[in-house]
Amino acid sequence: MNLLLRLAFFIISFFVYSISFSSNIEVNDNTSVISISGDANKLAIPVVQVSRLPVPKIAAKSWIVVDVNSEQVLSSYNPDVRLEPASLTKIMTAYLAFNALHDKRLDLEQSVVPSDKAWKTGGSRMFIEPKTRVSVHELLQGVIVQSGNDASIALAESVSGDEDSFVALMNQEAKYLGMNNSNFMNSTGLPETNHITTARDLSLLSVRMIKDHSSFLHYYKQKEFKYNNILQTNRNRLLWSDSSVDGLKTGYTDSAGYCLVATAIRGDRRMLVVLLGANSESTRTEESLKLLNWGFQNFDTVSISEQTDESQIKAKVWGGTVDKVNLGPIEKVWLTVPRSRLSDVKFIVERIDPLIAPLQKGQLVGNLQFIIDNNILKVVPIVSLQNVNKAGLVGISIDYMKRWIASKSLFR
Repeated sequence: MNLLLRLAFFIISFFVYSISFSSNIEVNDNTSVISISGDANKLAIPVVQVSRLPVPKIAAKSWIVVDVNSEQVLSSYNPDVRLEPASLTKIMTAYLAFNALHDKRLDLEQSVVPSDKAWKTGGSRMFIEPKTRVSVHELLQGVIVQSGNDASIALAESVSGDEDSFVALMNQEAKYLGMNNSNFMNSTGLPETNHITTARDLSLLSVRMIKDHSSFLHYYKQKEFKYNNILQTNRNRLLWSDSSVDGLKTGYTDSAGYCLVATAIRGDRRMLVVLLGANSESTRTEESLKLLNWGFQNFDTVSISEQTDESQIKAKVWGGTVDKVNLGPIEKVWLTVPRSRLSDVKFIVERIDPLIAPLQKGQLVGNLQFIIDNNILKVVPIVSLQNVNKAGLVGISIDYMKRWIASKSLFR
């Protein structure tokens, strides 16, 4: 009995003692492992910064190029300058409508009667008529293909009842998506005080559109739509000039200039360009295509899960029924690097140290950093890939003794 009491006292005392040193203990388990620190908050750099490539000169106020697979920024110019989005606003309008369709709050064949506000709205129009029912399917084509302001308001009303409520939903969703420099005042993109966004924010929204609603992307490559006996063509001229382009949206007002979010897929890679404030329709088309080609030609995107040895992400676990635990990303990881620089990539696992059982499958334990020349290209969260149960009293005692010995060695 006396022995058990002493053992219990030792375990409790060591547990308290070990807490104060846990952030400093590193376990030598042949992995690149360091403890969680402020360094984990370093921002990933644009990929072009670890290449020898010159940044393209583009005739626009702001632009950004993103590899959609990896969600990495390849390069940008004034990506966080707040500008008017014009009809690029309608990407958010459609995104929320697709959310409603996904959640069964809306149906494609559902018909709605547009309000007076909707059919009287000026600017580009679908030409809906008062007191005439129109389907959600038709409204989506009116918004995306024809860029109709009347269709946008009618679609907003079908989702939220009225445009004001829909605008509140737009701003709520923008905040959720991390669009921190955006503020919406309407569903159309018509000029209005404080209706602003950035190229970076639009890239975040567009990537989510592509990944969350891939089944609806066919609307964006549709070249024309006829409604009310009026045939209108898609204003995205890249749909005609490059077969790999399948979206996304154009925008124009006198104050915003010519804007475009363009996306193309070549092989298994998808590229995205956001361009704001060009001085003509031809310029926005030519410059956007220039950026798409530049991104595809000068960078490679690979699936890291197919390139790395899983044994690189193994870690010691203390007080568990197993000695080591497999750590890894939640989902497939893509990494974009300058062409021919894949072999220069280094991997660092930054995690909680020590890892103490029990651990649950999917439990966040740190992050995985991809680095070239001491520059962080990408950071992804890593989790425990398995459940680890707590060991019995004897196993815990042995592990705590090992940790105590390890901590003592730090001060020799």
